[in-house]
Amino acid sequence: MGEAEITITSRGPVSFTFSELWKNRELLYFLAWRDVKVKYKQTYLGVLWVILQPLLLMAIFYIIFFRTLNIAVGMSYPVYASGGLILWGLLSSGINNSSESMLGSAQMIRKIYFPRILIPMASVLTALLDFFIAFLVFIVLLFIFRQPVSWHILYCFPLAVTLTTISSLGLGALLAALNVKYRDFRYLLPFGMQLIFFSSQIVYSLHALQKDWIKLLLFCNPLNGALELFSYPLRNEQMNVAGILISSGMAILFLLAGLLYFKRTEVYFADVI
Repeated sequence: MGEAEITITSRGPVSFTFSELWKNRELLYFLAWRDVKVKYKQTYLGVLWVILQPLLLMAIFYIIFFRTLNIAVGMSYPVYASGGLILWGLLSSGINNSSESMLGSAQMIRKIYFPRILIPMASVLTALLDFFIAFLVFIVLLFIFRQPVSWHILYCFPLAVTLTTISSLGLGALLAALNVKYRDFRYLLPFGMQLIFFSSQIVYSLHALQKDWIKLLLFCNPLNGALELFSYPLRNEQMNVAGILISSGMAILFLLAGLLYFKRTEVYFADVI
């Protein structure tokens, strides 16, 4: 009986093997669970920090921006700020954890082969789990402050979460690959995250701005499109469709750029990490 002939060919530097990712989905769950355990190891409150952080920030922003500066957002300010903060938590946690994920998994990368993109994906999956826990508290706040909600919530909330997740994965994968070779990015990242935060309508509304070109420019920040979708079912203002399209385009651009650069450079990770 003849032996089967096996041919090994190169997949190319920019190919994506989604079937390989699906076959390794259990490893993705394991990596995500590992990140969760590491994140809350030796903490007294554990996962409660996911709830306490946005609530404490919401209270601070309520005092400073609403009670003191009297910023109007077209709805209950605590609900508005809480929604913005949990989406911000999803984006920032995914990006920050992904950017350092390759360095934290250096031993595993050197010893065995597996799709390297699973590592930043696990970081985003962990951030997504934290988001859904915080989202339960957000639902409670809707009842406490008697915030009216329209039927648009059925598609706006899922689209907002999807847009934020795509942005987080794209930027996270890009920074994870860059950080392997250029460690300078770990020092630039805090500045970049502050820029994203203050250019986002988390504590203020872009609808309050008078000049349309400034609004459209700020929608180049993908989080603003997600926040626009997230808050639309809760307020009596028109949705900025053009802004959402700009944010969606930027999110897809970041995703493609991050995955392509990651795929091009992952072959060198084990050598330089």
